Amino acid sequence: MSETQKKVALIASQGTLDWAYPPFILGSAAAAMDMEVVIFFTFYGLPLLNKKIDAKISPHSNPAMPMKMPFGGKDFQSINWPVPNIISGNIPGFDTLATSMVKETFKSKGVATIEELRELCIDCGVKFIACQMTMDVFGFTKDDFIDGVDFGGAAMFLEYAADADIQLFI
Repeated sequence: MSETQKKVALIASQGTLDWAYPPFILGSAAAAMDMEVVIFFTFYGLPLLNKKIDAKISPHSNPAMPMKMPFGGKDFQSINWPVPNIISGNIPGFDTLATSMVKETFKSKGVATIEELRELCIDCGVKFIACQMTMDVFGFTKDDFIDGVDFGGAAMFLEYAADADIQLFI
């Protein structure tokens, strides 16, 4: 790292599909801007380091989530379909349906997948730290994760974050 290179410290604490994008988008963008980046994965963000990511949307916990259709004509796709919590929280399989619709919408708009963004971060030199305490509590092992992940606790991350120019909790 050069004397003038900015440092970015991100904490990824959520693992739903909509929360999986920000740390990887911000991390890859910062790295592309020649910033040094560390992402600390803790609690529900930790599964984003799994070899296979199985992130889903949780519409019942996100009442602001619009439900636009990824198919049909342009006018049909532009309609915001508000889904009442009584439906999103009580219909079996609704999370799976919402997840597939969001993934299809992202694909049709040319948005990279979570796996592609994670790989881009790796290619750009973004450092990933898995929270050891969370691993212990949730029963993860080092073998569960992709190669190249560092393992440490809050102190390890805070040592880096203390000198970072940008710190974000996601």
